[in-house]
Amino acid sequence: MPVIHYCLLIVLAYVIGSVSNAVWIGKMFFGVDVREHGSQNAGANNVQRILGWKAALPVFVLDIAKGVLAVSLVFLTRFEPETNSFVGFQIGLGCAALLGHILPLFAHFRGGKGVATLSGVLLAIHPYAALICFTVFLICFLTTRYISVGSVVAATCFPCLVNSMFALWLQPQETLTLKIFSVVVAVVIWITHAKNIVRLYKGTEEKFVLTRSPRRTLVFQKN
Repeated sequence: MPVIHYCLLIVLAYVIGSVSNAVWIGKMFFGVDVREHGSQNAGANNVQRILGWKAALPVFVLDIAKGVLAVSLVFLTRFEPETNSFVGFQIGLGCAALLGHILPLFAHFRGGKGVATLSGVLLAIHPYAALICFTVFLICFLTTRYISVGSVVAATCFPCLVNSMFALWLQPQETLTLKIFSVVVAVVIWITHAKNIVRLYKGTEEKFVLTRSPRRTLVFQKN
């Protein structure tokens, strides 16, 4: 298969990731650019703060879906499923989608942190580990009411699961790319949440509140 074909799929994955659901839903249904308020982050968490959970839920689901869709482009290649090459290209597609979410082509390159999209990417690459991590996220979130805590703990669990518990359908010699990627994911999440971690240490991190009025748009501190 020509190299140009793989390159076009990577570009397509980036375009899919560039669909900024938080920005479009905020503007189309509420007349608000969420990047101008709250944390100025084009993600479901900030949408919930600004516009409430009824707006945040579809943003969250669609951001996950675009991660899954981008990675699923691997099936348009001739890579043998469940091989290192197959997983490696899945990771490449996922990274392109994440880049699109963080630097969206259709939203002036001002996107979000990519946690929901990353969740979709991981779900498509390794659904068992991803679902366990999501369960860990829910437990941490429901216990602490901090989305940042759930995100960091769940991301930390992912490489632990991949490197110690799972390689369910891959041969041991074919898991190296996935194992390296799992560690990179955890490191990236820790880096992108560095400010949140500092605020957690200082006790100034804002807890998630389900009943949030859209009129409170401008009162949240930037994170």
